[in-house]
Amino acid sequence: MIKLPSPRDWFKSTRRQRFVVQRHQASHLHYDFRLEMDGVLKSWSVPKGPPTEAGVRRLAVLVEDHPVSYINFAGKIPDGQYGAGIVEIWDKGEYELVRKERGKLEFTLKGDKLSGNYVLYRMKGRNKNWLLFKRGTKPLA
Repeated sequence: MIKLPSPRDWFKSTRRQRFVVQRHQASHLHYDFRLEMDGVLKSWSVPKGPPTEAGVRRLAVLVEDHPVSYINFAGKIPDGQYGAGIVEIWDKGEYELVRKERGKLEFTLKGDKLSGNYVLYRMKGRNKNWLLFKRGTKPLA
């Protein structure tokens, strides 16, 4: 007997994986880096912005997951609300997850400003602090 994947598994395997980087002028300027994963936007705050060149490492602080509907948000978060300030979409596109391990994500971004092989790596002893960096042209897989 042939076992077919359930409709839920089939849908998961064909779902596009999207990313967005939102420039967020709140109490301080930072960039919100978000990967669509597991039904939510996994999110990191990147104070200096994501690297566009290989070898540049940037601090990425893990923040709470956001709803997928937030992927296209641009506008003003009103004063008095969490994250109050201006949000602009800095870059967006699709990504391919190459490897997911505890404390490490490797992926290929296909955006207008961010394109190529990237890694998010959790720093030891600091659960919320990660490093985001772009790799050279060598394939990840």
